[in-house]
Order: sequence, then C-alpha cells, then structure tokens
Amino acid sequence: MDEPIEIKIDDKELNQVLDRLFEKTSDLRPLMKNIAGIMADSVEENFKQEGRPEKWAELTESTIKQRKKKGYWPGKVLQMRGELAASITSEYSENSAIVGTNKAYAAIHQFGGKAGKGKKVEIQARPYLILGEKDLNNISNAASKYLNKIKN
Repeated sequence: MDEPIEIKIDDKELNQVLDRLFEKTSDLRPLMKNIAGIMADSVEENFKQEGRPEKWAELTESTIKQRKKKGYWPGKVLQMRGELAASITSEYSENSAIVGTNKAYAAIHQFGGKAGKGKKVEIQARPYLILGEKDLNNISNAASKYLNKIKN
C-alpha cells in the first residue's frame, strides 16, 4: 500500500491569512447582518413594486368591491392596511440571516391556496419573500468584500 504524501507549507504570511480567515469565519455576524439587511430591502421592494420579477396577480373584482366598501381602495395588492408589509422582520446570528413574518395569514399570500369559510376562496400566490438576481449578486458581493477584508 502506498504511503500518503504529506506537504507542509511553511509560509508565515499564508499561515497568518489562514489564521485570520478562521478567526473571522467562526463568527460571521457582521456579514450575516449585512445579508439580513439586503434580504429585508428586497422584500420591501417586492411590496413596493407589487411583485418582482413578475407582477402579482391582480385582485379579483369581489375583493376590490370589499375594499371599496371598507375605504381601502384604490390601494396596493397585499397592502390593505399595510400590516403584512410592516410585519417583516430580519434576524441574524453568527452563521445565519433570516427574514420573515409572524402573521398567521402570511403563508396563504406567499404560496396561494384555499382560504375563508369552508376553504371556498382561492387565493393567488403572490410571493413576497423572494430574492431577485440583483439581490443574490448583492449578497455574493457582500461575502466577497467580507472575505477580502480578512486577507488584508
């Protein structure tokens, strides 16, 4: 059986960079804070544009009629009183970034499905917790900048 080959790198500068990399990546809190902010901004923009990259489905005539009766029309899709958009929060830790909401009705708007008494009303999916290509690039750039700071 062949013996394994062992290569040792005796480069003080490289070892210092690797030590800094290990130190900085064991707690990614600064990077995760930045990523959580990027994600929260993305969700806010989704509400502002009423869907990205594709517009959300228009409200049904019956929903518009109900909103008019209550004084909430004209208005924006998913923003009758603005509670869902206002409920979006972000959190981060040493190794994660999270954006979400605690509203019980949030999932039906994100994914669509049956709602109401007897589940007779079909709600169109209007995904608001999504990241676009630009958002993903911003996250990638933030990670690259963070790692470049470690090298220097």
